[in-house]
Amino acid sequence: MKQRVVTIKNKAGIHCRPSSAILTVIMNEFPGYKFTVTAPDGSEIELASILNLISLGLQCGESATLRVEGENEDAAIAKVGDLFEYEFDFPPKK
Repeated sequence: MKQRVVTIKNKAGIHCRPSSAILTVIMNEFPGYKFTVTAPDGSEIELASILNLISLGLQCGESATLRVEGENEDAAIAKVGDLFEYEFDFPPKK
């Protein structure tokens, strides 16, 4: 199992758009992997649905712990972790 602390950078936190993007990558690129997220308040969810992720209420500037179990954990934690830290505001900031 690999883990990574991620800091939310999206101004609106992790809402529908980022949740959808994160779960799409998980389902398409890392099927069969188990991803979990622990919020600052200790709440933990499995990344299996958009509603699970949104229920954590992750806001801009907060940190959460992402964990992954699967075949290529290094690639999975890097890709999904980067999505948590991506600014999903449109247009994207450079």
